[in-house]
Amino acid sequence: MTDPRILRATERWLDYAQRDLQAAQALMQQSGDFAQQVCYLLQQAAEKALKAALIYLQIEFPFRHDLDMLRNLLAEDWQTRLAHPNLTQLTEWAVEARYPSLAEDPTHEDAATALSQAEAVLDSVYGDLHQHGFGNRKQQ
Repeated sequence: MTDPRILRATERWLDYAQRDLQAAQALMQQSGDFAQQVCYLLQQAAEKALKAALIYLQIEFPFRHDLDMLRNLLAEDWQTRLAHPNLTQLTEWAVEARYPSLAEDPTHEDAATALSQAEAVLDSVYGDLHQHGFGNRKQQ
């Protein structure tokens, strides 16, 4: 049986991931251009979901925003790892969406792409956790 502290930490990271996702979804529905905030929140949602899985597996991870590196720490047979071989674009929003730079600001289309990818990552993480004995399911 998994340590209750590990289960609680996993739940908390998943809750934070889910709230970031919901905030991004709400901003997408607003009039106005919130693409940079949406992209940042979606990167954060995916990052927190991946870290929740790593916490559940009791795998130590660095506190970095590199989603590919975090995904690669998962076991090779996890669907999350198999289904998301390239999270580079979503990773970039951790910094690119927060600060003015020489890069172009994210567009609504960028935000829509990030939303699809982040939702898919969260769904994969929830599915993998459930398959590996974690009872909490995504809350809608």
